[in-house]
Amino acid sequence: MNKWLSIFINIHIHPLFWVVALIAIMTAQFQTLLLLFWIVLWHELGHVVAAHMFSWRVKRILLLPFGGVAEMDEHGNRPFHEELIVTLAGPFQHIFIFFIAYIAHEANMLSNEWYYQLIEYNVSILLINLLPIWPLDGGKLFFLYRTARTSFRRAHEQTLYASVFFLVICFVALLINAPLHMNLWIIACFLAHAIWMEWKQRPYVWMRFLLERYYGKRVEYRALKRLVVDANDSLFHVLLLFHRGKKHAIIVKKNQMEMELDENELLYAYFHEKRTNEPIGHLLYTY
Repeated sequence: MNKWLSIFINIHIHPLFWVVALIAIMTAQFQTLLLLFWIVLWHELGHVVAAHMFSWRVKRILLLPFGGVAEMDEHGNRPFHEELIVTLAGPFQHIFIFFIAYIAHEANMLSNEWYYQLIEYNVSILLINLLPIWPLDGGKLFFLYRTARTSFRRAHEQTLYASVFFLVICFVALLINAPLHMNLWIIACFLAHAIWMEWKQRPYVWMRFLLERYYGKRVEYRALKRLVVDANDSLFHVLLLFHRGKKHAIIVKKNQMEMELDENELLYAYFHEKRTNEPIGHLLYTY
């Protein structure tokens, strides 16, 4: 199947969307829902098209009543520039929407009412999406920023901590400025649930990161990261130090001796030999 045609086959609509659509029809708000649906779909297609350009594995596009999610079957081992481009491709679509809306309005193809409403929703969705809260694009950009400076596992947890912090600020702002704005409260509750689920899944996210690093597509790493560890450190503890986008050389210290292990030796011992909590020195020393 042509990979570009598969984009549309992978579009899924959440059942709650149809409930909201029915309510919108009953309350004469279907035009609003239609505009939101079109903006969100265009945003998510931006992510997916960029992902296909880099031959990423796209699972599906899930459209929610007030947003969407482009789910990728990639786990943190793609080059940094690819992840940055795929993440930014969604917000970039809002600039394109501005451009198309302006041309249509100037050509009298779009009424003033539709034009200004489209601009308002487009700006609102863009600004909300850029908040540093997981799983919004702003949260993913924050995660990318942290993975460039610390280990994958720590960066993931720091992103979720930051997401909670900023979401609490949003909750307080809503209570003060828009306590009756139901749509924003639904978005905020959805984000809170998404953060909680991601926190529960963080060991599995990290495990998929390691699995793909060992079993997945081989990539050329442009940087070498030396990890200096003690011989008594457990294999599990050392794997927690792994960074994305870098090849690791593990320097094992015991007394006055230093020996080096390749990261694949650790991954083999962890996944094949199940030596999960064994001291790292046991991979080198037999005494």
